[in-house]
Amino acid sequence: MKNNIIQVKGIKKSYKDVEVLKGVDFEVEQGGIFALLGSNGAGKTTIIRIMATLLKSDAGSVVINGFEVEKNPGDIRDAISLTGQFAAIDEILTGRENLQMIANLRHLKKPNQVVDELINRFGMSEAADRRVGTYSGGMKRRIDIAMSLVGNPKIIFLDEPTTGLDPEARLEVWKIVKELTASGTTVFLTTQYLEEAEQLADKIAILHGGKIIALDTLEGLKKLFPPAKVEYVEKQPTLEEIFLTIIGKKGAK
Repeated sequence: MKNNIIQVKGIKKSYKDVEVLKGVDFEVEQGGIFALLGSNGAGKTTIIRIMATLLKSDAGSVVINGFEVEKNPGDIRDAISLTGQFAAIDEILTGRENLQMIANLRHLKKPNQVVDELINRFGMSEAADRRVGTYSGGMKRRIDIAMSLVGNPKIIFLDEPTTGLDPEARLEVWKIVKELTASGTTVFLTTQYLEEAEQLADKIAILHGGKIIALDTLEGLKKLFPPAKVEYVEKQPTLEEIFLTIIGKKGAK
């Protein structure tokens, strides 16, 4: 049985008079891919910022890798990495120089060795010594995720990592994400692309109205969707149909 590396309980957060999170609860198993789905403005990025120690919640508790966010932010930062919606890289530097910069900021003992290993792991040998400004969108995202792995974080937060990418680059990112968990990294993913969660996630949570209204495997969520039979052939619902059914049903209450 896997351990829960993230435990979120009763998280609330308001911005002025707008209550964005109204008591969010979920747990994330170690070594898997957890996808958080929600519409624009649902609070997905707010949750990630709270877990990454960048924002304080108004109420509730968050425990990551055995440490409480409020009491041990430094220990949590050592265990995590965050990749936002847009690649946070210096386009004047080369791919190698970007990686070396992060390795030096993390005070690693053998920064050049770590950089070489990541370049090989992500198949960037030919592009590593070119300026990042010459990279394609998919290659920029690849180097961005590689930078997030400097120092071997136990958990990587990917906040809508394929926003703005073309279909080919999106598939490339999907492949990288799957490889991360093969090496034991826990991935917490937010996305608006429901197919992305369908392809990648071990567990899927749906955030709506400030709360988690569904959390299960894809197969478990499919059971919430009423089956439709046409000429004795059962129609399998897509995750998009499941998502819209769940938020419609819950939102009407």
